[in-house]
Amino acid sequence: MNVADYFVLIASILMIVVVMLQTSKDDINDAFNGSKTDLFKDQKARGAELFLQRSTIVIACLFIALVIVSVVLHTT
Repeated sequence: MNVADYFVLIASILMIVVVMLQTSKDDINDAFNGSKTDLFKDQKARGAELFLQRSTIVIACLFIALVIVSVVLHTT
């Protein structure tokens, strides 16, 4: 196992945690009664929601880069 493999593992756990902390914008009741309110559809994320969205993007990019580095290190 490489050092990059440990970083991939850490990045994957961080991504799981950050995604699980985000709130869902869909309501389960909308799936059953068919009424989807579009009142808050175009509302922008602010505060903690914005931080979680941006950190998810950063961690996902880091994860992809680390996987590529890990594959390159394993093939050489």
